[in-house]
Amino acid sequence: MTEIGPVELLRRRVDGDPSRPLVTFYDDGTAERVELSARTFDNWVAKTANLLVDGLGAQPGDRAVLMLPAHWQTAVWLMACWSAGVVAEPVPMPEGRAPQIEPAAQSGPYILAAAGEVLDTVIDRTDAEEIVGLSLHALGGPLPSCPPGVLDYAVEVRAYGDRFTAAPSVTPDRPALAIPGSHVTKTTLSGASVANEAQAAAEKWGLDAGDRILVDMPFTTLHGVLCGLVAPLASGASVIIQRNVDIAAIDRRVILEHVTAVAGLSGWNDATGSVRRLL
Repeated sequence: MTEIGPVELLRRRVDGDPSRPLVTFYDDGTAERVELSARTFDNWVAKTANLLVDGLGAQPGDRAVLMLPAHWQTAVWLMACWSAGVVAEPVPMPEGRAPQIEPAAQSGPYILAAAGEVLDTVIDRTDAEEIVGLSLHALGGPLPSCPPGVLDYAVEVRAYGDRFTAAPSVTPDRPALAIPGSHVTKTTLSGASVANEAQAAAEKWGLDAGDRILVDMPFTTLHGVLCGLVAPLASGASVIIQRNVDIAAIDRRVILEHVTAVAGLSGWNDATGSVRRLL
């Protein structure tokens, strides 16, 4: 059987069920709700991948450090990196004074995509070749203040096409995801490995196309990446990503969004940290 990666999982979803919601996002701190169908999500991925390649000169095998919170745009950046053959390295959002970003297993220049709220913290402590700032604004607004040398994602991405063609060398067996290990070591998985992990997780959790998964965890672990994006893709399910969760709103949200499973939600998820089915 030919190996497939997350990009092929997304393509299969777009070809088979383009209009059904794929990603829904809630930020209880801003009362924001955004819903993206598979087709709309794919358009954002293509625009971002074109920005990476045509705007930032990213090449297959390059690295992108993603200093972003749980957000639908983080999911877009992960998939855009994989589409372009760029190794995505999601890292935790800094608290207080941020340390220097540690080098990954591979050497060479990297792109830093960082939330606007942490730009001032990290901009002088990174040796990134390119820095992209994301406002994460509900209506796609620009950064309130864009520092010199930083590319404003919301402004720039609009100019790029919503179709992307990867280089022939971008295949599922290439490195795709670097996740933290012990100390500063990192484990790098190929796209095929990520997809295989997602398919295994979807089977273990009993997910199918009728499921709606409510997720409250960052994309900085393999478990977070699987729950928040790739396992829903592999199973045909849809995902609800949360930020700044208001626990008092969860009961109503579960009902309104027809949630069938939860992950990472304090007091709700399985004791093992796995996905817990509700229905």
